[in-house]
Parts: sequence; structure tokens; C-alpha cells
Amino acid sequence: MQKTINSSEFRKMILLGSQSLEKNRARVDALNVFPVPDGDTGTNMSLTMQSAVRELSSCSSNAFMEVCDAVSRGALRGARGNSGVILSQILRGICSVVRECGESFDTKTFAKAMAAGTKVAYGAVSSPKEGTILTVVRMMSDEAVKVASRKKNFEEFFVAVIEEGDRALAKTPELLPVLKKAGVVDSGGVGLMTIFNGFLAFLKGEEVKEISSADAQKSDSDDFGDNSDIINLDLGEIQFAYCTEFFIINLKKSTTLADIDRLRERLNGLGDSVICIGDLELVKVHVHTNQPGVALSYALQLGELDRPKIENMLEQNRQLRAKREAEKKEMGMLAICAGEGLASIFKDLCVDRVIEGGQTMNPTAGDIASAAQKINARDIFIFPNNKNIILAAEQAQELVENRIIHVIPTKNVPQGFAAALQFNPEVSVEENKVNMIHALDNVKAGQVTYAVRDTSLNGFSISKGDIIGLDNKKILAKSANIPDTVLKLLDKLKEDTHEMITLYYGEGVSEEDASALAQQVSEKYPECDVDFHFGGQPVYYYIISLE
Repeated sequence: MQKTINSSEFRKMILLGSQSLEKNRARVDALNVFPVPDGDTGTNMSLTMQSAVRELSSCSSNAFMEVCDAVSRGALRGARGNSGVILSQILRGICSVVRECGESFDTKTFAKAMAAGTKVAYGAVSSPKEGTILTVVRMMSDEAVKVASRKKNFEEFFVAVIEEGDRALAKTPELLPVLKKAGVVDSGGVGLMTIFNGFLAFLKGEEVKEISSADAQKSDSDDFGDNSDIINLDLGEIQFAYCTEFFIINLKKSTTLADIDRLRERLNGLGDSVICIGDLELVKVHVHTNQPGVALSYALQLGELDRPKIENMLEQNRQLRAKREAEKKEMGMLAICAGEGLASIFKDLCVDRVIEGGQTMNPTAGDIASAAQKINARDIFIFPNNKNIILAAEQAQELVENRIIHVIPTKNVPQGFAAALQFNPEVSVEENKVNMIHALDNVKAGQVTYAVRDTSLNGFSISKGDIIGLDNKKILAKSANIPDTVLKLLDKLKEDTHEMITLYYGEGVSEEDASALAQQVSEKYPECDVDFHFGGQPVYYYIISLE
């Protein structure tokens, strides 16, 4: 149980926080709303942290004062973009408290440091916006102050703070409309959480984690969303064309702190995203403006310019839009299902997007249209995989732009798999559509679940809790246990023409049980190839496919 952190340990926290962000910066970059030069949030924040680490490495002292000053100075000098500058100010505020510590600090002190980081970060931005990294750090610091008195173990403390950060991230789309439109959370907030997860990794004695390709795909698209449709935003969304950044060094002897404040006010009149921070030794400026030359001339009145950077965000946006248009496919596929395993199978079948939905949670026409809009194709085949979703899928056509929706009336997941298998990018849309619809006739499907109430239906007297087997229309089997119901259902569904039986087992069913049941089915139907796969679907113990 670690109740205090000394300066050497604080160094390692900063190092692992930086490593965590660098390993996962591509994941953070993928969440950017605007594909413009200063929109590479993960890269900008990572470079900011790396600069802090370099400065820290050159600090030979282990006194908190020198260590913290090195982190603050390095972060500010290396701050890139809005996100990097705000991160540098969060670190600056944290270090302003920690630097006053003697040999170590406890959770209460670090909670105060986080509160200071929040205050400094908010003060650095001319017009703070909620739904950004600022919201995430504020909610985390508030939670830190609340729990510090009862969570004296740093590991428990950081777990609680990170959990609150996750909750804050989930709220960002509701606070910032552009995030909600893109279907993402704030990328800067994700970057900050990645750093704090690095801090926690140090406390646990673990190496920082790199998101695997499979995990990254799931996290980015399912947990955090993506920005694949933002590229289609009208260029008018970018009001100020030039991302302008520079340092002011060797300030004139006549320059005062009030002059820096006045510079910030003048920059606010030139554009937005204004950050003007520093002291009489070094000032960091960031502004989006249509008059970068005027911004530079204002700064020259205070001192010398260093490392000026001006990038055309409009041109970058045009290039990315042109690239996306060039990469546009003729045809794409969208599937609807519930269950991690089923979704993975659809992705293995080259389905472009999978959205969650099923018997107990039908997506709206708007949900389907939004997902279809994010597929970079002209014609999109949609597999509803549930009879109650087909109508909503058909209505989605009226809500999409520059895309044509083709609803393949799949009533269950096995039909969806069969339809997806027929996709051939070399043939026409109409031929694909015909082949997909014909494939549905070759599949029979059943589901095994439990009764939620007593009833008499389809010739069965059913009690609550009975295990029942259904096709798309009615109950065909029941028993007191799952394997018996599966076998009875198969007996009703199986036809002489069927050559393959596949069991997709749901959440709550173990792989061992599924394997044993598949063996039973194989013994009963030796003329068929029998296979089983993890579906992860709720409600249904098994989804059964016969072909």
C-alpha cells in the first residue's frame, strides 16, 4: 500500500504517463473532430509530454522544486496545438503545488495539485468550452478532492479518479454539439486519461499498455466513436483559416505582465482558440486567425519571435476531403446485431460497420442512417437481422445524404451472415442484391431462450423459467434445460437438405458447455458438419443456423 510518493517516484510517474500516451497516440488522433493541422491531438499531447520528459532528464536534482520546474518548463516549451498547451497548463498547476512538498506528498496533496491544474488550465483559455479536456480534468480533480481523505492508498485513489474521468468523457458529446454530431468523445480528454492510466501503471508496477489492433478497433468505434463523417462537413465550419503558434522570447525590459494580458485581449479580437500564457521570460501563443501577420506584429511589440508556425487549416481540410472522395467505394455493408462475437464475425466478413441492436433494443431509423453515413460508399447494403428492424432500416433512406440504401430483409443473424458471404465487389449492385436475397432461402435459424412468464402458446403449456426454442414465428420446443431444448429444436428444424449446423453461444454460456453440446449434435447428425462459435448475444443462450 503506497501512501506517499517521493520525487524519484514522481519522475517515473511522468515518464510512464508520457510512454502511455506515445504508445496510444494514434488512437487519440483517430478521435479528432476536425481533420486540420492542429487536430492531431494525440501527437500534440505526446510531443508536449516528451518535451517535459527531456527537460526532466536533464535535471540532476531530486528536489521537488527543481523536478517540478523542469516538468513545467519542458511542457510549456514543447507544447503543440490547443491540446498540448492546455496539457502543459494542467502540469504547471499540478507542479505548482507538488514543488512545495518536502520529501513526499500524499493523496490529499495530489488532490490539491489536480485542483490547481484545473484552475490554471481554465485560466489559460480565453473562452473555456465544456465538453473538452477541461471538463474531464475538472471532474477528475473534483473527485480527487472528494475521495482523498478516505483513499490514502494511491492506487485506490487513482482508480477512483480515473473512473470519474471515464464518466466525464462519456458526457462530453452531450456538452459539445460537434462531438455529438461526429459520434465521438473529446480526444483531448482521452489523451489525458491515457496519461493518468500511465500514472496508475507505475503505481501497480506494470508496463504501460498499448491498445492492440483488435482492442483499438473496438474501443475507437464502439466506446469512443470515430470521426469518419466529419470530413464531409462544409468548409464553412472553419471560420478562421490559419493555425498560428509561436513563442515570445527575450522580452523587452519595458514589457510587463499587463502587456501579456493586453496581447491576449488583442488576439481575441483576431480569431478564436486563443491561448497566451507565460511570464516575463517566455510567452507561448496559439491562435486561429485569418490575419496571422497581425498576430505576429502584436507579439513583436513585446519581444522576439521564436519558432513561428502558420498552417492553413482550410487547405488541409480540402486535401483530406479530396483523399476521402478518391478512396470512396462503390458498395459497403452495414449489419445490426447484439453480441461481441457476432459483431466480430460480421467484421471478418468485411462488413464495414456493425451497430448494436436486437430483440430487446431496436435501433431507430436515425441510428441506422447515422451509421450508414459513416461508410465511405455510394451504395450500402443493410442487414437488419431482425424482423422488427427492417422497417426502420427502410425509413433510414430518407435520412442519409449522397448514399443509396439497399435493405436486405434478413430476419436473423444467420441470414445476415449468409447475405454478407454473397458480397462480391466485382459485380453490380443489383447482382449483389439478388444474390444476397436468394441466399436467405438457404438458411434456417432457431433461438433458444427462457420463458419470462406462464403461458399457453403454440400447443405448449409454458411455465416461467422454462427453456424454450423458437424459429422466426413460433415456439417449437421446450424443456427444463438448455441442451435438451437445443436438440428438440434441431429435430423440428432439420431437413434432409441441410449439410451444416452452427451453434452461436451467448453470454453466460461457457465455451466448454458449447463444445460439449456441439459434440452431442454431431453424434445425433453425423451427416452434417457441426461447428460452434462465440456470439456473446444477450437473452438467447444459442442462435442456431442450418444450411
